[in-house]
Amino acid sequence: MRRSLLPSTTLWFVLVALLGSACSSGQPFPEVINLPDDMATGPAVTGTVSGTVLPGMPPVQDPRDIYAADRPNLLSPVVANFPTLVYVPNSESNTVDVIDPKTMKVVSHFPVGKQPQHVVPSYDLKTLYATDDLSNDLVPIDPATGKPGAPIPVEDPYNLYFTPDGRFAIVVAERMQRLDFRDPHTMAIRNPLPVPCNGVDHMDFSADGTYLLASCEFAGTLIKVNVATQKVVGTLALPKLGKALGKPQDVKLSPDGRIFYIADMNANGVYEVDGATMKVLGFIPTGKNPHGLYVSRDSKVLYVSNRGEGSVSVIDFTTRKVTATWHIPGGGSPDMGGASSDGTTLWLAGRYNSEVYAINTSTGQMVGRVKVGKGPHGLCLWPQPGRYSLGHTGILR
Repeated sequence: MRRSLLPSTTLWFVLVALLGSACSSGQPFPEVINLPDDMATGPAVTGTVSGTVLPGMPPVQDPRDIYAADRPNLLSPVVANFPTLVYVPNSESNTVDVIDPKTMKVVSHFPVGKQPQHVVPSYDLKTLYATDDLSNDLVPIDPATGKPGAPIPVEDPYNLYFTPDGRFAIVVAERMQRLDFRDPHTMAIRNPLPVPCNGVDHMDFSADGTYLLASCEFAGTLIKVNVATQKVVGTLALPKLGKALGKPQDVKLSPDGRIFYIADMNANGVYEVDGATMKVLGFIPTGKNPHGLYVSRDSKVLYVSNRGEGSVSVIDFTTRKVTATWHIPGGGSPDMGGASSDGTTLWLAGRYNSEVYAINTSTGQMVGRVKVGKGPHGLCLWPQPGRYSLGHTGILR
């Protein structure tokens, strides 16, 4: 989310009342809806209805797990010799802090442009980019040295993604209400795509790479974009909460490719969406103002950062239920981040507390709390396991 606004509060019973009509006999909207038989059994959905995949996309290693290449310490030779560091963009300080995760100390600090929002790994894993939203540029960072390079002019880079075939970078121009398809190396614009999506923020791609789902934060909707044609092909309005709209944030595909999980800050939980049919399958209550979504290195659980209450919910992908809630001692505002290479630590930026959290993924205990600049947002721990990057703070497959 671009704006540094304190999250609004909503009541869960309002959502239940509104969604009750979707259930039988006025029963409360269930935490999960059973998948249709053809989705609940059989092989994972890795292609479209016709069985095609996006040309040029690396083959899926395991049709039941799109994150099979992200196992602990399974580093590509491209990144194997990079030092392990945590890059923290401080949106309100216009800086990047670099943390050594071994010592839990800031070891480097450099200025960037105005309102850096995320640090994003390139498709080929060789470069990190700080997205200077209000300075209209990307600052490349060499992960071999941790040093920044010369800014690259790019209009309104709130966020940055890459198509699964590596042919295009997608600059999420939130202010301009566009998804700009660009050359992934020079960042020269190829197709500025206007989208009916107020507050376009985050996205993820289908298992076959043929389409993406993006969240529209200020419209309470999702859009579906065909990657090959670069056109909007679908929309989905998330359930309203009284007269208020939902506030969708991060988007993450389940390991088996069946369900897109959508964090909704106003609903205080995570929606489950079928991207093929653009229908809501269910809803999982988590904590207050969920924001970021991260898959564990063993692909068994989803970490949900609840920014409004200083906690992390753990959702089991098999049962589709919350199995644990980890509270940050004394409170906090966990936002964006990711899991360590070995999977033992979850790193999250504390958006409103000028700090970064390191949480043990086995116990849920805090193992590090590092003071950084003001407004830390989309931090990136690098390197990470995987063959190629789809962007954001590290969506690797």
